[in-house]
Amino acid sequence: MRRIPINIYEYAGQILEQLPKGILLSSAANGKMDTMTIGWGTLGTDWSLPVFTVFVRESRYTKVLLDQNPEFTINVPPKESDVRRILGFCGTKSGRTVDKFKEMNLTVVPGEKVASPAIAEFPITLECKIIYEQDQDPAAIPDEIKRRCYPTGDYHTAYTGQIVNAYLLVGDF
Repeated sequence: MRRIPINIYEYAGQILEQLPKGILLSSAANGKMDTMTIGWGTLGTDWSLPVFTVFVRESRYTKVLLDQNPEFTINVPPKESDVRRILGFCGTKSGRTVDKFKEMNLTVVPGEKVASPAIAEFPITLECKIIYEQDQDPAAIPDEIKRRCYPTGDYHTAYTGQIVNAYLLVGDF
């Protein structure tokens, strides 16, 4: 398996097109790792740095890992792949009770500059180090959005990660 460095801005269209369909956010801390499906996020530039911002609910196991180790990877599938089963599973099961990598036969590739894993089946990889985090302020969210997105009050924390490495995984899995 090889890593081919990529320019994130050349892949931005593909990443952002896939995001509402689902991509994976992976994290690791204290010998444990998890991956979860996300459909919200932003790719851009903050403080003259390339960043990816993710939103993770307070109740998620991934949040526990991010709070212990402020690093994550963004894992994007190839354009012409059918990953609905994987995205469905990783978006509905908790890493507290299920090893999603094992259950979905995902090939873990160690991160190069972060401790969080890359995933061979989702070859576009962004390695990120958290440089800012912010809990959502429920009072600042419009009531309609609170009713639709937060009926149980399980709000998000926004994590802005500086993209410290970006590559395409190629080769045998």
